[in-house]
Amino acid sequence: MSISRRTLLRNTAALGAFAGAGLPHIWIKNADLAYAAGGEIKVGVLFSLTGTTAIIEESLNKATLLAIEEINATGGIKGSKIVPIVEDPASDPATFSEKARKLVVGDKCVSVFGSYTSASRKAVLPVFERQNNLYWYPTLYEGRECSKNVIYTGAVPNQQQDEFVPWLVKKFGKKFYLIGSNYIYPKEENNYCKKLLEKLGGEVVAEEYVPLGHSEFSSVINKIRSTQPNVIFSTVVGDSVVALHRQYKAAGLDPEKMPMASLTTSENEVAAMGGEAAAGHFTSAPYFMVHKSPENEKFVEAYKKRWGADKVTHFVSEACYFQTYLFKQAVEKLATSDLTPPNIRDAVKGQEVIAPQGKVRIEPENLHTWLWPKIAQAKSNGQFEILVEAKEWLKPVPYAAYPGQSCTEKGLVEKS
Repeated sequence: MSISRRTLLRNTAALGAFAGAGLPHIWIKNADLAYAAGGEIKVGVLFSLTGTTAIIEESLNKATLLAIEEINATGGIKGSKIVPIVEDPASDPATFSEKARKLVVGDKCVSVFGSYTSASRKAVLPVFERQNNLYWYPTLYEGRECSKNVIYTGAVPNQQQDEFVPWLVKKFGKKFYLIGSNYIYPKEENNYCKKLLEKLGGEVVAEEYVPLGHSEFSSVINKIRSTQPNVIFSTVVGDSVVALHRQYKAAGLDPEKMPMASLTTSENEVAAMGGEAAAGHFTSAPYFMVHKSPENEKFVEAYKKRWGADKVTHFVSEACYFQTYLFKQAVEKLATSDLTPPNIRDAVKGQEVIAPQGKVRIEPENLHTWLWPKIAQAKSNGQFEILVEAKEWLKPVPYAAYPGQSCTEKGLVEKS
């Protein structure tokens, strides 16, 4: 059939106007074949390899690549190899957004694994929602988000604090000093902590936030001395964790009387600061490297073999690892012609995998993950001792601090 040049130009112009009108992204079935073209499935890996949060994100990159290599070594996904496209967003939210757009629009990745901070997740979210792609976020975070374009595999506040805060109050006392990095995650976690303390008759003697990358804590240490809290509740992240712990120790403060209780300090930060600076302090998380399970022994052994005998695993790298296997299971449920981000999202709902921490499950209602809360104390050898371990896995409630709201498959619902 012949088409005149004038008709072709007119139709092309109309299509361009339609696309430019900001209308929802439309999937064309034949175009979906590009996601598994040539026996390859492209995914983005978007963790900072430079900048202030590289101290933690570099290990997230490693855990993701390890899982991809393991899957490919056993035949890939129904014969197709996972091809990771690695970008370095350099700990900068604006760069995260730029790189995310490259991976989704330019490289046509069917999913992207990425982010440590909530600031970077918030920066990329518009890209994934606009393009109807899928972001796999492995980090503990503040909740209060309900996106159909994110799979959340890290803990939300109820999974880290519901047992932790009452335990701290009972063991050490009711006076809390809240110190965090200055962005949304620490503020929302502290908001939830204050709600729990109110129920327990606790008291917040101070609440302070420092810039990302902050390294001078002398004024904070002085305020801690003057307020004499029972617990220093820390949501400081990145390099700042190392600086705070070292300056706490140098000031001669005693973790037996006034410990730091953290939601963010893992084996990775402990390795950076040295075991002596971490010893005696507490962390609440779903996973610790010392956890006893066949799956964890395999994970730790494989990680050390691949990346170095001196490397450690921790609660965010573990989530990076198991979420890659959840991605594999979801893709296995789909025909090649049906391989799209929305179909992967639907396929992963209710999926379970035996992770190093135990069996985890994607909650279909809110795309968050059922996890196993634990409380542990840091030791001078650089590892943790697990003191409290949940008897049952715990459902994620991303709006636990906001009882009038709930994240459902239909989106955010206001309760009457």
